[in-house]
Amino acid sequence: MKEMSSTMPSGQQPQKHYGITSAISLAPPREIDHQYTKKLCDAMKPFGVFEDEEELNHRLAVLGKLNNFVKEWIAEISELKNLPPSAISCVGGKIFTFGSYRLGVHTKGADIDALCVAPRHVERSDFFQSFFEKLKQHEEIKDLRAVEDAFVPVIKFKFDGIEIDLLFARLALQSIPDNLDLRGDSILRNLDIRCIRSLNGCRVTDEILYLVPNKENFRLTLRAIKLWAKRRGIYSNMLGFLGGVSWAMLVARTCQLYPNAVAATLVHKFFLVFSKWEWPNPVLLKQPEDSNLNLPVWDPRVNPSDRYHLMPIITPAYPQQNSTYNVSTSTRTIMSEEFKYGLSVTDEILQGKAEWSKLFEPPNFFQKYKHYIVLTASASTEENHLEWIGLVESKIRVLVGNLERNEYITLAHVNPQSFPGSKENRNENDFVSMWFIGIIFKKVENAESVNIDLTYDIQSFTDTVYRQANNINMLKEGMKIEATHVKKKQLHQYLPPELVQKKKRVRVSSWARSSFLESHFIFLFFSVTWTAPETQTQELLLAPQQANPQNPHLTLMTGTLVSSAGLLSLVKV
Repeated sequence: MKEMSSTMPSGQQPQKHYGITSAISLAPPREIDHQYTKKLCDAMKPFGVFEDEEELNHRLAVLGKLNNFVKEWIAEISELKNLPPSAISCVGGKIFTFGSYRLGVHTKGADIDALCVAPRHVERSDFFQSFFEKLKQHEEIKDLRAVEDAFVPVIKFKFDGIEIDLLFARLALQSIPDNLDLRGDSILRNLDIRCIRSLNGCRVTDEILYLVPNKENFRLTLRAIKLWAKRRGIYSNMLGFLGGVSWAMLVARTCQLYPNAVAATLVHKFFLVFSKWEWPNPVLLKQPEDSNLNLPVWDPRVNPSDRYHLMPIITPAYPQQNSTYNVSTSTRTIMSEEFKYGLSVTDEILQGKAEWSKLFEPPNFFQKYKHYIVLTASASTEENHLEWIGLVESKIRVLVGNLERNEYITLAHVNPQSFPGSKENRNENDFVSMWFIGIIFKKVENAESVNIDLTYDIQSFTDTVYRQANNINMLKEGMKIEATHVKKKQLHQYLPPELVQKKKRVRVSSWARSSFLESHFIFLFFSVTWTAPETQTQELLLAPQQANPQNPHLTLMTGTLVSSAGLLSLVKV
């Protein structure tokens, strides 16, 4: 994608523009914009977003050693496969980086996403066998593990203290030169789908950098937006928010629209643009191109399923994909509200009424809702627990989707941060993690009582988790999931007091205001537990009907069923 030029009056230079439209503003930065940008940098420093020179050099040294390992290994494999010495001497091989490190926005202690590129005679099986064994021989490499059956196969390890996720791609080339450029679509010819997926991260990252007018302004703005998203609890592709590449593309589009602006201005314009964006109109950094390689691409004109994507942000490298297919109705609503709040805060900052630190203040999630679901995952050993919580977390968006489809639920807001289980709520020898989902119920007109049953929503989620665990032979004795409804005033039973105590007046968002009366007409209690399926006992416990002293029209009926199919409580209100 080349920069495009617009026609100008005779005698003037044509004005370049980037992306699929012309710029909104070409205004150069003022002195005060530079001052605000310096203040923005100062406000980010306490959060460890910048590495010092020593740490940067350490990363470069580690990547240099890893690149040499790759070249040595490919030469060894070439010799074993009887290539002539003249070919072995120039067979090459190279490590490419992608993600936050390649974009230049990684934080202190962050891992490095990397790709090993090999010529056509080196097989994927060689990478996961002989290269894996070669890495094992080096004392500087720790925690080495291969995940060969992943959607994008990967070798993970720590190299001299730096975590690295290393992918593999085999190109249809005799040799891999040091100056190889992965941006050209022709390199995808005759590759299997796993190699195409592995190359995608590098190709997208390189294309983003190519499509922004000023890389340094882009990087500083992206650092600020990523920090803001993490602090506000909306940074997680897995849970239905946005991941790193999606935030990068939104920032890149902002840079295209304001090509001469510095970071302080760009942060403000970011919130301005995306608080007013009319989703599901897609965000595109360039017009999609068809390379005639017959690979599936995002195109709602052709693919009916693409029409249901709520917040499409389209990767700029072929084959173009939507990086936000996990976004749900709730997560889009939450992010849209955060864009509006970010705009109001940056308005204040640029008017001199607030400091940049206000932008990075976290929300008080545990004061925001009247109802929560506590999702607990536990296992009997630390190793099993790490495996188990990885699977459970990857499926939480299934639970959020189930809750959203319930006719009585307006919004289900999952907090991306997990918390250790409190001693009061777990067995002494169990390893426990908890996630919290804030719930807003719809106001039902002219209803004296409402029956709400979330059993199916929860049961469907636990079925999904256990089915996946069985399919990959992960399920072990002691692995459990429990989902419990609690009110805000009960959160202290699960969390330390500093997280649940009321701090200052919490801003009530528009969708929260519209559902504010939900607590006046509904009382909900339910609990669903699923344990590893050895237990076959079934028992039904019923509590007597109780009058609600505050409202004689509201009654409470609880029922608890304990079985191998789960534990549930129903409440009539």
